[in-house]
This record gives sequence, C-alpha cells and structure tokens, in this order.
Amino acid sequence: MIDRYTLPAMGRIWTEEHKFSTWLKVELAACEAWGELGQIPGKSLTKIKRSAKFNIKRINEIEKTVDHDVIAFLTSVAENVGPDSRFIHMGMTSSDVVDTSLSLIMRDAADIIISDLDESIKILKKSAKKYKDTVIMGRSHGVHAEPMTFGLKFALWMKEMERNKARMEAALNNINVGKFSGAVGTYSNIDPKVEEIACKKLGLLPAPISTQVIQRDRHAEYMSTLALIGATLEKMALEIRGLQKTEIGEVEEPFKKGQKGSSAMPHKKNPITCERVCGLARILRANAMVAMENVALWHERDISHSSTERTLLPDSTILTDYMLQKMNYVIDNLVVYPEKMKQNIEKSQGLTFSQRLLLALIGKGLTREQAYQLVQP
Repeated sequence: MIDRYTLPAMGRIWTEEHKFSTWLKVELAACEAWGELGQIPGKSLTKIKRSAKFNIKRINEIEKTVDHDVIAFLTSVAENVGPDSRFIHMGMTSSDVVDTSLSLIMRDAADIIISDLDESIKILKKSAKKYKDTVIMGRSHGVHAEPMTFGLKFALWMKEMERNKARMEAALNNINVGKFSGAVGTYSNIDPKVEEIACKKLGLLPAPISTQVIQRDRHAEYMSTLALIGATLEKMALEIRGLQKTEIGEVEEPFKKGQKGSSAMPHKKNPITCERVCGLARILRANAMVAMENVALWHERDISHSSTERTLLPDSTILTDYMLQKMNYVIDNLVVYPEKMKQNIEKSQGLTFSQRLLLALIGKGLTREQAYQLVQP
C-alpha cells in the first residue's frame, strides 16, 4: 500500500481519505449552522463535533450493501456519534455534501496550479532577459523568415502564462461556491440561512441558484482552463522539439548524467519530456470536452456527470500540476547553442533581408509590385 503522505500535494488532495474528511467538514458546517439557528441542542452539537469520524474500510463494507457512497459515509459517521447523529445531514441531499466538498477540493487544486503558474512566469521572465540579445532565425511555415531574438520566444510564452493564470483565478472564483438547498434546490426542508452560515464557515459563496446540483458550466470552465494551460505547455514543448532536430540543433532539453536515449543507438538524445507534455495535453483537451458534455443533465439532475468527474477532475489537475513542473524544469535547464543559431542564420546567405531591400526600393519610388518583381528572383 502506498503511504498517502509520500504523495505530492496534488495527489493527497484526491485521496479517498481527504474526500471523506472534506465531506465531514461540510456536514459539520451544516450542523453548526443549524446550531446557531437553535435547531440542534448545544449538548448534541458538542457530541457531534467531538465524536464525528469515519472509517474507510467500514464505508466500503456498508456501500457493498446500500450501493450509495454518501449513505455509507453517513452510516459510518453515525456509528461513532450515536443517537445525536439524527441531526447530521438534516434537510440535506447527497449533492449538498458532494458538490460543496468538490468545490473545496477543486479550490485547493487550483491554488497549487496557480503556484505552479507563478513559478513558470518567473522562469520564463528570467529566460527572456537572459536571451534578449541572442539572435535566432525566425521561421514561418518552418521556413526561414527574418532574424529575431531567442528571448522574444520566452517573453511570448510568459505573457501567455500570465493570461492562463488570470483564467485559472477566474475559474477558481466561479467554482468557489457551495449549496445547502436540499433536493432539487428548493430549500423545502432546509433553511436558506443554513446555506449562508455554512458556506461562510467553509469560505465559499452560496450558489445564487441551483438545482439538486451545482451547475456544471462552472466545472466546464475550470476544465477548459486546464486544457488551455496544457495547450500553452504543448506549444512550448513543440517549439523545443522542433529546435532540437539534428538538422537545426539550436537547443536541447536537459539530459542528465547517466540518462540514455535509445536501447539501440547510444548517441541518441531525445526530447522525451517535451514529447510527453505534448501527449498529455491531448488528455486535458479530451477531458475538457467531457466536462462540456456534463453541463446538460436531465431535469433538475441526474448522475451522468458524477461518474466522469471521478476520473476527469483528479486526472486533469494532477496532469496539469505535473506538466507545469516538468516544463518549468526543462525551461530553467534548457541547453542553448547560440553558435548553431548563428550558423543557421548564415545558411540563407542574406536572403532573409529581402523585405529590407523591398522597402528600400519602394522608398526610391518604385511601386510595391515593381519592387517585388525585382527582389523575388
């Protein structure tokens, strides 16, 4: 068995134990709200807060019979609390617990990703300054266009990462909501003040309106943002892969001591990390598409979204965290060959200055068409 404490921070967020701990946190916030409204006796509330706990093995045993994870969880908690457990989950429906808890977990995951983005922006800014005077051939359609600086590439990526950070912060704000509105969201058996008080205790905003579930456009925005971050990382990785081709040879991703590139060819140094990032970006895009499909549910709810989210959300946040850390390492340790950049520029033998010549001829009075006809041959 893997010790959960050996997992990276993002991995711990998605463990079963953390999920149930967050469910319990949501249930206790509701109990405290009911207590403030005078609907749970102080003695009972004290007992609940002191004794409420769960056992994952016991939850799994109960679920084999009831086939309902929230009921299995509540039963496990009730076994520890005793008669006062009648006040737990009062007026609530399963999605009040599951969706509000999920918002808390997604918020924690977003905080980690935003921290990764901050590190990425910092590294890209440093690289932009480091290579601001390093001249490289700019290419369009893969063909020599005009010279530029290598630092400009990093500055471009840095600004894109800043936009990704702004998107992630916006997605975080939109997922930072909870609901305690009961079945189909009508507050028929729960006081709206419970939602207001409990959400405040959890650091969430009450969803302005909900059905039995928090609406999935919020989750789709979050997942789309992860896909966009993945697309930016793929863009960076693809450029490095292209510049690492033997025929170009201007950069290499870091290749550590003792690393081997091929079982057959000892000379090989392959951009495996960048290739890995390009592949994983496809998963983020595919998962974002599923999140879009989750927006439309039957009537006030079904659970077609639930099964997919158990995979989508952990996988996509863990992948995004992993991809950001890997690319941050690659960029920060990129091997750069300025002399090879210079050699590649010289291969065009000055042809890349054709626009300068074109404009000079236009400046002497020729029409653009006349100048183009003279320069192109």
